[in-house]
Amino acid sequence: MFVAEKLRAKNIAEYLLYMWQVEDLVRAFSLDIDKLEMGYLSRFDSLDAKQQKDLRQWYADIIEMMRSEGVAEKGHLQICRNVLINLSDLHDRLMASQKYPYYHAAYHKALPLIVELRAKQDGGKEHTELESCFECLYGVMLLKMQGREISNDTAKAVETISTFLGSLSDYYIKDRMEPLEF
Repeated sequence: MFVAEKLRAKNIAEYLLYMWQVEDLVRAFSLDIDKLEMGYLSRFDSLDAKQQKDLRQWYADIIEMMRSEGVAEKGHLQICRNVLINLSDLHDRLMASQKYPYYHAAYHKALPLIVELRAKQDGGKEHTELESCFECLYGVMLLKMQGREISNDTAKAVETISTFLGSLSDYYIKDRMEPLEF
């Protein structure tokens, strides 16, 4: 909750990846708030009683949303899908404008990697370019958390995609503070 609030304000791309991690964490505890509290939330002993209560309630709300939205086993919460929709809309506006050449350059540098990612993804679900980028970063993050190594080529691809999404995230924050001119 506390991390999510900070990330949402500072880096929307990292926020989205964090929320996907929260979804998977909740699934790992079978959408059971008591199990989650005993196995994970109890580690946050530096929080005061009110913060602990607020954190538990935030996770309980996430669990309820996951159940009501039918994403208990797979998929993403509507709040996450809305972030992707908003980012896609901003991406389209940035690409349609000639005022953002650095963004265009970051996108075109990442484009061959995006095409490659989309070709490798299963044919059962159509992914947007941005969703493919986020899934790549999330997958690599999971591999690193498992202590698995990634190849140099993958590391370079992740760096390029991260730069592209970082640029988009920066423009997202700027657009929220004061609407960009297109």
